[in-house]
Amino acid sequence: MSEPFSGRAPSLDDLAALAERAFAALPEDFRRLTGDVVFRVDDFPSEDVMDELGVEDAFDLTGLYSGVDLGRRSVFDPTPEPARIFLYRRPILDEWAERGDVTLAELVAHVLVHEIGHHFGLSDADIDAIEATD
Repeated sequence: MSEPFSGRAPSLDDLAALAERAFAALPEDFRRLTGDVVFRVDDFPSEDVMDELGVEDAFDLTGLYSGVDLGRRSVFDPTPEPARIFLYRRPILDEWAERGDVTLAELVAHVLVHEIGHHFGLSDADIDAIEATD
């Protein structure tokens, strides 16, 4: 897939469209298991998120899962807030420009799948181990 940004930085809408295509390209069973997750693209994480996570540089966070992961949900708990996956445009663009070895679509798909992994209850170490087997 070409990335027709014609010399301009991809917008929030451009990244959202890439994320939608990446999600649609995932296997149907995987998408179905993901359930109702809200996807959102922002330029950067909020100051509150950075403080909560102890992140000092906003460029260090390309995505974030927010919610109760599927492994910890219970029918006895009150209805949780909807699960959300945030993709952060500027850090993603920065990593894409620095790496130069992947397309923007590939990087967006990678960050999206990583955050979906957290939705399934996987830790960063779990996700890294899975990626190492590819």
